[in-house]
Amino acid sequence: MRFDEETMSTASQQPASKPLAAPSPPGRTAEKEQITAIASTLVLAYGLHPADITRIPEGTATDNYSVVDQAGRRHFVKVYRTRDHLDLERASIELSEYCAEGGVATARATRTRECELVETHGRLPMSLWSYAPHTSSAEGGLTGARWAAVGAEMGRLHARLATHSAAVPALEAGVAVCDVAASRDRFERLIHAYRQKPRLGEFEAWALQAAGERQAILEDVERALASLPLLTVQILHGDMAGPNVLFKNDEVAAIVDFRPPAPGYLAWEIARLGCDPQSVLDNSAETWLTGYSDLTLAYRDANPQASVDDLVSSLRVGCSAMICSAFPLSVPVERPHLVDAAMEAYGRVRHEAALMLLDRLPVMEEALRDALR
Repeated sequence: MRFDEETMSTASQQPASKPLAAPSPPGRTAEKEQITAIASTLVLAYGLHPADITRIPEGTATDNYSVVDQAGRRHFVKVYRTRDHLDLERASIELSEYCAEGGVATARATRTRECELVETHGRLPMSLWSYAPHTSSAEGGLTGARWAAVGAEMGRLHARLATHSAAVPALEAGVAVCDVAASRDRFERLIHAYRQKPRLGEFEAWALQAAGERQAILEDVERALASLPLLTVQILHGDMAGPNVLFKNDEVAAIVDFRPPAPGYLAWEIARLGCDPQSVLDNSAETWLTGYSDLTLAYRDANPQASVDDLVSSLRVGCSAMICSAFPLSVPVERPHLVDAAMEAYGRVRHEAALMLLDRLPVMEEALRDALR
């Protein structure tokens, strides 16, 4: 299951718009009607005659389908649940195409007969994509040769995005990567909300305790951020998380689900994937740091312009961002319908990983800097 990050940093790091709300998946009858509409749109807009259309359960802001055409070729369909943000969806696809044209492994969008990336004329707004068979995502953590593989592909990605016309790479104060004052206020409100509840469940009681622990160490985070050097800000993928990196064996088959082009801290995007909580806790600290070093070394080989400061600081940025974020501790208060066993487990893992990173941060940074010399 995929969990989206809350806003935890400066506006420059966020996508051009907030993610769309994710309504409940369509019921069985509605799904059949949707499949019929998809089949009609595929024929009329793309000249593609489907033999089979199957819903894929994953998808936060879209309904996703696997399509097999009458020639046996497989495709991927994203149906947008609203027409309100199709301009941003189109910009996201254009960014993905820009990276693909620069040699980055991404899924390729299929244009309509009218050469549009997003079909908007039919009943269902949608996009059609190439299908990457026999792949698995990086959700759940990185292991073995995948560390270096994802580092190399992310390096190629960022090298290409550095040339995008939307923003020229620039150096900005690293301290601004997280708004600690806003996080302190958020934890205070969250703790107050929990204390107002007449009774707390097991996870709620743990979340209240964890929120207090986070609030108590925010001064440590402030000191950690104050020592950051100037860091690179440039156009990013925008959602560099495990579910959006597809592997075929140990090679990156595709990076998917781009956000619209927006500038953000390079170090944060490296940490977003490399400091995945499950990756951190599934290994000893030494083994995890070896993998992270492999990622950064491969990244630098693929993106020689990368700054050692950005790579080393990514550890401090990732740790600080996890600690400053109230997600998913806030979910039982703000979105209780999303609470399930997987979300609770993720909350515990994320909290433990953040505390471990903070405790070992100076030693890990020194080891990483030595590896990059």
